[in-house]
Parts: sequence; C-alpha cells; structure tokens
Amino acid sequence: MKIGSVIRPPEGGEVSWTRFRAGVALLALVLVLGTMGYVLLGLPWLDALYQTVITISTVGYRELGTFGTRYQVFTILLILLGTGTALYTLGVLIDTMFEARITGHFRRRRMRRRIDRFSGHVILCGFGQVGEAICEEMTRSGRQVVIVDRSLHDRVDDSFEIPVVQGDATDDAVLQWAGLKRARTLVLALDSDVDNLFVALTARSTNPEIFIVARANHRAAIGKLRQAGADRVVNPHQIGGAHMAALVAQPEVVDFLDVVMRDGEFEVRMAHFEIASRSQLAGRALGEAGIRRRTGSTILAIRRGETFLTNPDRQFVLEPGDIIIALGTEDHLRQLQTHTTGT
Repeated sequence: MKIGSVIRPPEGGEVSWTRFRAGVALLALVLVLGTMGYVLLGLPWLDALYQTVITISTVGYRELGTFGTRYQVFTILLILLGTGTALYTLGVLIDTMFEARITGHFRRRRMRRRIDRFSGHVILCGFGQVGEAICEEMTRSGRQVVIVDRSLHDRVDDSFEIPVVQGDATDDAVLQWAGLKRARTLVLALDSDVDNLFVALTARSTNPEIFIVARANHRAAIGKLRQAGADRVVNPHQIGGAHMAALVAQPEVVDFLDVVMRDGEFEVRMAHFEIASRSQLAGRALGEAGIRRRTGSTILAIRRGETFLTNPDRQFVLEPGDIIIALGTEDHLRQLQTHTTGT
C-alpha cells in the first residue's frame, strides 16, 4: 500500500460537521431575511431582529408592531422555515457529537484488538516525511507495521489499513499498546534526537531482543543512540547527500541498485540470510557448498561480526552466524533461505 499516494475520503464525522455548518449558514440567512421582512412591515431594526429571534425560537413573548394580515402571514412562514432550520441544525450538532464519540471509541477498540494479535511486527515511531517513506517500504515488503504518532489518528479513517496508536512515543504506556514486547523491530523516525534516544533506552530495557533502527538528525547523536541500544543509526541528510554524490559519480550503478532494491522492475533481488547452526552449509567451504549450483543465487558478500568480505573465494568456510548477501530471483533466494536455515 502506497500511503503517500492515497487520497483518503472524509470521515463520517467530517461530513456531519459540514452539514452542521450548512445548517448554521441557513439559520443565519433566515435571521437576516426575517429581520428585513419585519423592517419592511414597519418595525425598527432592533425590534425586527428581536421579533425574528423570538419567532424562530418559539419562546412565546408578545409580538411587536401592528398585528395585520401581512404580519400574520409573514410570521407563519418565518415560524415554519426558521423553526425547521433551527431544529435541523440542533439535530445535526447532537448527531455529529454522538457519532464522533461512538465511532472513535469503536475504532480504537477494533485497532487495539488487531494490534494484540500481532507478533514479530515493526513499530514505527513518527509519521512525518521520513516515517511515511519507511512505512511505504515496509508494507511493500509485506511487513506488519504499527504506527505510533501524536496526531496521525485524527487524520485517518477506516480505509487506512495500518494500525495507529495515537500518543507520545516517549510514554511507556503508548509503546506497550503498540506491542513492544512482541515486536521484532523498532524504527525511530521522530524529529527530535532526544526523543529517539529516550525511546531507544526504553525499548532496549523492555525488549532486549528487539532490533532498533534510529534516525539521527545530527552527527553528534549517532554515537549516543548506539550507546542507548540502537542497532543501526541513520542520518537521512548524510545518506541523501551521499546518494546524490553517487548519482554524479556513478549514475547508472546507483540507478541499477535502486531498481533492484525498490522498484520491482527487474526479476532479480538482493537479500540477506543468516547461517543457522543446523544448516547444511555450516562448516563447509563455499566451493564445496555449491550455493550457485544448488540455488542459482550469487553470493555478493559475507558478513562475519562487524566485517564484510566481498567476493569471497571458494575456500572460505561458512560458520553459524555468518550473514550471506545474495543476488537472485525470488525463487532462487527462497531456495537459498531453505539451505541457510536448515528447514
């Protein structure tokens, strides 16, 4: 689902408020017409306005001015039109307030039950421009995502497919509602480095196994976020600048990588897999394992600890915990995953 390209229809409550505003405008028009009518019947402006108000509100005070046939006919028409308009406006106001309360209550309960069924999902804190781009990529890859944002819940309706927890991500209770203990990944895309740091500390203490990716708006915050428990820290400005520089130096290479990683135009994909202890590849050299022959995937690099080995030779022995970076079609990568996991 491409959230950024979706034009969301207005909620039922928004439609009701539109009806209420139309009712108020019509009521104001009746007041103006009624006042002008009584002025033409001989009343001063203030008396005409007073007579219009008591007629529409049906309070029953005495009439002002000469009580003739034209006066009676005009008052009857004003009562029918004005009272009906006032009752309509009041009814729409009550209906709108009641509908907004009930609809919001049931939406929150339904979303809470949906989140409670999630396990191994991604929690995305912050839904600005960066957060929206992250969410689009996550949903495209089939990940379950829960958004935590202060105000997004007010801007979505039932057609919005992703669960939203409205609240401050620095509040422990809000993270618990998002299923922090059951989540596999936490993405911190808040605008404030201090908030990202605080949430990283909270998440790491609550769920030691969770994978945390944090946004850093300043270079000085990168080291602090890592110390707070973030597994990966990204500076969008630095990444964006490096990407633009790469487009200047090697535009075709960058375009190819973008297409392979994101656009889905090519059949091949890049993916990573961890060698499990029960995998048949563990303890075997690449030449002996025959990954290319068995799966059709091409090994681009292997990560062991903090070190990447690019273009490994045939004598390289795979060990449990090694991360394989491979290129291949979805079918090839699926076969490679079976070999690496040992399933």
